Amino acid sequence: MMRQYELVERVKRYDPDADEALLDRAYVYAMRAHGSQKRASGDLFFSHPLEVAAILTDLKLDDATIVAAVLHDTIEDTDATREEIDRLFGSEIGALVDGLTKIKKLDFVSKKATQGENFRKLLLAIAADVRVLLVKLADRLHNMRTLHFVPPEKRVRIAEETLEIYAPLAGRMGIQWMRDELEDLSFQTLKPEAFETISKRLDEVTERNGQLIEAIERDLTARLADQSISAVVTGRRKRPYSIWRKMERKSVAFEQLSDIFGFRIVVKTIDDCYRALGVVHTTWPMVPGRYKDYISTPKQNDYRSIHTTVIGPGHQRVELQLRTQEMDDIAEYGIAAHAAYKEAPAGSTAAAGESRAYQWLRRTVDLLAEGDNPEEFLEHTKLELFHDQVFCFTPKGRLIALPRRATPIDFAYAVHTDVGNTAVGCKINGRIAPLLSELQNGDEVEIVRAQEQVPPAAWESLVMTGKARAAIRRATRAAVRRQYAGLGRQIIERAFERAGKAFAEDKLKAALPRLARVSVDDVLAAVGRGEMFSGDVVKAVYPDYKEERRPPVDNGAVGRGWFGLKSGRAFKFKVPGGAGEAQGNAIPIRGLNGDLPVRFAPEGGAVPGDRIIGILTPGEGITIYPIQSPALAKVENEPDRWLDVRWDIDERNAQRFPARIKLNSINEPGTLAQIAQVIAEHDGNIENISMTRRTPDFTDLVIDLSVWDLKHLNAVISELKAKPVVSKVERSIG
Repeated sequence: MMRQYELVERVKRYDPDADEALLDRAYVYAMRAHGSQKRASGDLFFSHPLEVAAILTDLKLDDATIVAAVLHDTIEDTDATREEIDRLFGSEIGALVDGLTKIKKLDFVSKKATQGENFRKLLLAIAADVRVLLVKLADRLHNMRTLHFVPPEKRVRIAEETLEIYAPLAGRMGIQWMRDELEDLSFQTLKPEAFETISKRLDEVTERNGQLIEAIERDLTARLADQSISAVVTGRRKRPYSIWRKMERKSVAFEQLSDIFGFRIVVKTIDDCYRALGVVHTTWPMVPGRYKDYISTPKQNDYRSIHTTVIGPGHQRVELQLRTQEMDDIAEYGIAAHAAYKEAPAGSTAAAGESRAYQWLRRTVDLLAEGDNPEEFLEHTKLELFHDQVFCFTPKGRLIALPRRATPIDFAYAVHTDVGNTAVGCKINGRIAPLLSELQNGDEVEIVRAQEQVPPAAWESLVMTGKARAAIRRATRAAVRRQYAGLGRQIIERAFERAGKAFAEDKLKAALPRLARVSVDDVLAAVGRGEMFSGDVVKAVYPDYKEERRPPVDNGAVGRGWFGLKSGRAFKFKVPGGAGEAQGNAIPIRGLNGDLPVRFAPEGGAVPGDRIIGILTPGEGITIYPIQSPALAKVENEPDRWLDVRWDIDERNAQRFPARIKLNSINEPGTLAQIAQVIAEHDGNIENISMTRRTPDFTDLVIDLSVWDLKHLNAVISELKAKPVVSKVERSIG
């Protein structure tokens, strides 16, 4: 166990001005608080916070973070309180310890929804001060190092959680060495045989190629020195988990891997990086497609380096990374290497302000406010944690980093939510391209917008980023709500008009408590969905109003084609082109792409020219039926669901409407072709067709087609009747 003076020495090594008295007080306080508590390994519990603090000294963190690491289990596992920590060590350290305590209370389990909710809490806890995350990562690393003392079933769960959440978080924060170790420790627990096999093969290859590695290091150093480039060249081998992932991803055996070893060239300046690259490429041939410049386009975790692969000595592929010492520090220590983070006051949102990693953390936390359910949030965040990236540009040169396989839709939402919501097309490198194109590194993307556009719900399953999915879902919900609210407004206005009362939003607002709704829009949407009847709204606004019903009359007195509907007497159907009252009170219907949630009768549809009626279905909107539809008999005793509707056809933007016809045809070769030809020649479009062989000589057909209006449908039917192969044809109305 680390001694008190050893902790102070470790901190003083990189921070001579560290508060030694503060470190001493924290050591003694935590040791007394934990007392004789033991870990699963049998060691004193106090050894754990000391090991966590030691890990953080490797990251060269400030003394406040080291003290928070020493104290991080005191509030949770001892009698210590937040007030006492604040009093003895200050509010800055108290806030860090409290944030860590909240995280520890999270019970991560395998159920995705619960795990997602806990992950949200984790990110919210670290949002105020990123040092909380750094301590938590160090805490998890030490727990993984001692995982073999934990019961097997718990061991697997912790390893899965580490591999899915904490290792990618460490990578996203730029602390690559910690990510590598967390991944390898998890891999060793989850797939011990694979880990053992790969590790053994790596040792064998290293022993066999040890002299070759040293020779390449000496050769590279000498060649660079010849060009007056001072460099430190070090060889390294890939990690077991990294090799396992590559074998899985490419479906190759260990023997087929050619870049098990890599070399790092650390130079003094950025100019030296590119000069060294020239030396490497003129010495050995480069492998095409294996060159990446992360200096000009850094990763989102601030990683910068030049990657290249060459065919080196012995025809071996050699992977090289070229970077400056500053880039090397950031590659190893990530967000902890940023001066802005170390100098920022506690809790300051400016902490790590220069870090893209911290900006990603902020954006992820902002996503929490969008109302996604926990399972979706976890899924989207994990998508962004795991994906490699592509770098694209706006026409003005702004760099946008996206996950691999991202589309221009993802790009649009990464620029701004409003850009994504109004996207209707795109240009990639100056050429018009589909919005679902897969973006490549270096693409310049221009988004074509239309202010009236609403993103299709289908986009949600096609995009790659969590931000895009969340925004599409919000926009879709908002569009549907607007549709229902618009329908509800029309229904309510007509209900007030029928009642002889004036409709005003301020009066409706005053009646909200009686309707148990928070806002006027809530009432309008509820009426539009069919969850609330318009008559109830009228009564809530005018409590003294009593609805008057027309007295019942004999069916015979109704007359004029009500098709036997008993409730026909209670309704006044408005016919297109009829009296002014009809045009004024009926709700206008334009089709499936209008502003109202409208669908047509499933068994036969309706077309302009039909007399129509609307039936309000809760949660679905309006279903339009021809007035002669027998399906209306099922709702004849529900008058509140019947709506006056009329056709409102936009001649400048013609639409097709659904209809169904039934045919009886002669069963002979070419019959179906003749029928389809008639429909096609008359500009009809077949949507669906079903056939039933009634007798050896005749076949029944049911054809769903789309037509412009009733006149168009009748023309198609007339032409079909004239065909010798058709014995009977009629329109089907469900």
